[in-house]
Amino acid sequence: MNGFLARLAALRRNKTALNAATAIVIALAMAMLAMLAVDRISFLTGADRFVRDWEVAFRSVPEDQDPNILILSVNEQTMQNFPYRSPLDRGFLADLLTTLDAKHPRAIVIDYLFDQPTEPAKDAKLRAALRALKTPTVVSYFNAGSTVSADQTAYLEKFVPQNLWASANLGTDQTDTARWIDPGRKTPSGRQLLSVQRRAAQLLGVQTPNERVPIIWRAGKERAPLFSEMTACVTGMTTCLPIGFLPPSVFQNRVVLIGSNLTLVDQHRTPFATDPSDPRATIPGVQILAYGISQFIEHRSQPELTWWEDFLVALLFGGLGAWLGLFDYQLVLRTVAITSLTAAIWALGVFVLYERFGIIAGLIAPTIALIGSFAAVESITGLDARRQRTFIRNSFSLYLPPKFVQQIEDDPSILENLGGVRREMSLLFTDIQGFTTMAERLDPKDVGRVLNAYLDGMTGVVQKYDGTVDKYIGDAVFALWNAPVDIEDFGTKAVRCALDMDAFTETFRAKMNAEGIPLGMTRIGVHAGAAAVGNFGSKVRLSYTASGDAVNAASRLEGLNKTFGTRLCVSDAAKVLCHGITFRPMGSVILKGKTEALDVWEPLQDGSVSDEFLKRYTTAYEAVRDHKECARQMFADLAGDFPDDPLIAFHYERLREGETGVKIKMTEK
Repeated sequence: MNGFLARLAALRRNKTALNAATAIVIALAMAMLAMLAVDRISFLTGADRFVRDWEVAFRSVPEDQDPNILILSVNEQTMQNFPYRSPLDRGFLADLLTTLDAKHPRAIVIDYLFDQPTEPAKDAKLRAALRALKTPTVVSYFNAGSTVSADQTAYLEKFVPQNLWASANLGTDQTDTARWIDPGRKTPSGRQLLSVQRRAAQLLGVQTPNERVPIIWRAGKERAPLFSEMTACVTGMTTCLPIGFLPPSVFQNRVVLIGSNLTLVDQHRTPFATDPSDPRATIPGVQILAYGISQFIEHRSQPELTWWEDFLVALLFGGLGAWLGLFDYQLVLRTVAITSLTAAIWALGVFVLYERFGIIAGLIAPTIALIGSFAAVESITGLDARRQRTFIRNSFSLYLPPKFVQQIEDDPSILENLGGVRREMSLLFTDIQGFTTMAERLDPKDVGRVLNAYLDGMTGVVQKYDGTVDKYIGDAVFALWNAPVDIEDFGTKAVRCALDMDAFTETFRAKMNAEGIPLGMTRIGVHAGAAAVGNFGSKVRLSYTASGDAVNAASRLEGLNKTFGTRLCVSDAAKVLCHGITFRPMGSVILKGKTEALDVWEPLQDGSVSDEFLKRYTTAYEAVRDHKECARQMFADLAGDFPDDPLIAFHYERLREGETGVKIKMTEK
């Protein structure tokens, strides 16, 4: 028990596994509920049957006429020869059976009830003919209380030999649509009778299941009857061709059924009725018997899936719906996905299973299971997921590049360490020279316009290089790389960002100056090192930020630009992480409060200086570093050739004042 509870607790901690388990349970429940709903709710039952009937009526593969069945129909041509229509003239029927018996068919099925007397001589003639038949024969039988009275049943039992009896009940639904082959019924005396279809098959040596079996509906070509049919006619009739004139080959190897085909007599609705124009929408009972006998003697497999097979199909699509519900897509995408899967269910059921393989699967239950599972899972897990995504998007989209916001949305576990984690990062600080003084002199609307445009451009550059805007501090920008997500080659990207920021701010400054706004230059410092990063603050206000000595150092590097007269300053720790960027050394600085010197560098725009210049500057810098006497003259020459270079001017001035070496101790932050 303890082991089970431990596994359960672990499952609850694992949200992905918990969601998957929830989806499975929901899919199972929805599949079962969908099947029960189709079985028990009349509207859904009717809809399911309509869909199955539609497939039969419109998508059945046409077949040739069945060679095993022949129907002798008593139609209007036949009836014109008799003085009365009901019961059928038994003298005629006796002659028909005697003639047919001589043709040696495989079996004879008589779809008439002999439940009352007619003309005595003709009754005696038919009774004798039935007993004289050599062909295996089946005669329809009905129990008292169904469609006949007890007296009628008693008369039938005396008139027809017991070995010919077979139950003629048709399996119909509440719409009187013929759907099933009845297994059989018991007589009042307790004798078990097979249905007409099963008894005919038994006489031909075919074993049949002792249960209600769906009729396998098939379609003839061009809506023609599936079974050959001719008018029942005997010698002496003038309105039709007597069957005695036909060769035995017409009847041999065939089961011959005799029954009515009259407009208002024994007509039953079929699945073809979903197409009202189909002549097979209603057919006589003798043709329905023919369908059942044919499927038995031809050993046809049932086209309809069993209840449990339909359940598995519903479970499959319920599982797909539940799986889809676990994902958080836009409403349009989710709608398209559900619609596509629904269309797939119907296309698979109609065009693949039925048309290609002759299998009829329920389509209503899988559709209900699909939509129901999706809705249930989405309501349970999707709402939470969308809230989480919305929170992430709102929290990070303002200072993280969109692709990294998406990465966090796809894998929120990245945020598990937001409470605080130590990471190696590159850190960047910026500041506008003289912004506070300028802001005091400008109209507040102009200050807002300039600052917003400036920060918008700076943020775009940060996001271009996969950085995170930690915060804005007035006009200053604090950005970091490699948090909260891992960034490949973050050191290079941070310095590249600084170079692009410098290009942007210089262009922006020139534009503002042209408008009469005295915007100063932007100074940028970049450092790399380990720092704590996460959500820090009070209970009522948290901020995602980095903290530590590396952050302080990055801020101080930005301030060093004031000393050197430069706009960009990068620490040696940040420089060593870079690839493909040119630097020139600035100095070895001992920050206030520190004892160790920090080498700092100025990154250079690609192509901004010649190789010759860089070589001269580096040689002169190394001479200063090594305390060489020639260092002062070398910088004097450089200052003469490049009077606008602030870094050259800085070192030349130091050397003129008698300072040596490249170590510079800062006395203020």
